[in-house]
Amino acid sequence: MSEREITKILTRAQQGDPLAAGELLPLVYDELRKLASQKMTAESSAHTLQPTALVHEAWLRLSGDNGQNTFANRSHFFGAAAEAMRRILIERARRRMAAKRGGGAAHVDFDEIEIAAPVADDEALLRLNEALEKYATVDSRKAELVKLRYFAGMNYEEAAAVLDIAVPTAKEWWAYARAWLAVEIRVAIPE
Repeated sequence: MSEREITKILTRAQQGDPLAAGELLPLVYDELRKLASQKMTAESSAHTLQPTALVHEAWLRLSGDNGQNTFANRSHFFGAAAEAMRRILIERARRRMAAKRGGGAAHVDFDEIEIAAPVADDEALLRLNEALEKYATVDSRKAELVKLRYFAGMNYEEAAAVLDIAVPTAKEWWAYARAWLAVEIRVAIPE
């Protein structure tokens, strides 16, 4: 389905059209499920969150607040979905780390990240999140690209479409963001 069609359905749903919401759910759910499945394949076998559960949690957050969330278009919706998935994973990692109260700090080599591949180590995920939040204050658009690729599992083409940028620009931003985050994380880990 084209971005224009999804944007029309989003607009109708936000205006309270119950039929539009019924049309929207299967369309976006399938795409969200696909993204979550891609993302979750890199998780450790001990990880208990399943792609379906991640999608359901993200959907509840996106559709919650009594319809307070409004989305300008498909790109805006999937950007919000990537952010919701990121927050869910970070919250789960924080809960597990609080329960463990410790663990060794593992080095995360972000130079090796070519496509979305979430770290299975909760501490590394939390360090990445802290660095990403700091990076968002420096360059919010590039930080959004990281969220889409890393947390939502989008490839260059999909992320570029969501951000309305060219694929070569997405690749350039990704290379820069990876380098920035790698430096920030290394600074945060005393050697």
